[in-house]
Amino acid sequence: MSTTTKNQGGGGQASQAKDQANQALDKGREVASHAGESLSSAASAVGQAVSNKASEAAHAVGQKASDVAHAVGQRAEDATASVGHGMQTAADKVREYAPDGGMLGSAGRGVADAIDRAGQYVEDKNLSGMMDDMTNLVKRNPIPALLLGLGVGFLVGRVLSSRS
Repeated sequence: MSTTTKNQGGGGQASQAKDQANQALDKGREVASHAGESLSSAASAVGQAVSNKASEAAHAVGQKASDVAHAVGQRAEDATASVGHGMQTAADKVREYAPDGGMLGSAGRGVADAIDRAGQYVEDKNLSGMMDDMTNLVKRNPIPALLLGLGVGFLVGRVLSSRS
């Protein structure tokens, strides 16, 4: 055999090896592409599951916070009603210990009646009703409410600054 035949035979083998290498490379790319798609799909599914769990957890936390706020509000309403009942009891005690006649008796009955009415108001209206009444009062009388707020703020500021 001549050297040219050997080269052609060797060249044919090299060409076949090159073709096989290209085919293997193409197959590797195809497998890698499928693996990437599978990984992407799996990552997307995991991400969706994590997102769903986080959403469920956030909803549960929000519901618990709402329940706690409702319970605290209900306790505040109950405490306000209890304070109103206590005021009515105090009014009864004032009536009991106030003199029956004279100026002190009349003043005692007046104070007891005022405390009793205030206690009934607090017990009937509770906290939310009193807030509604306060809001309506401020809406009807904005300037006096503003002046009263400024005065109370000034007095609180003076008391707090004198303690320092």
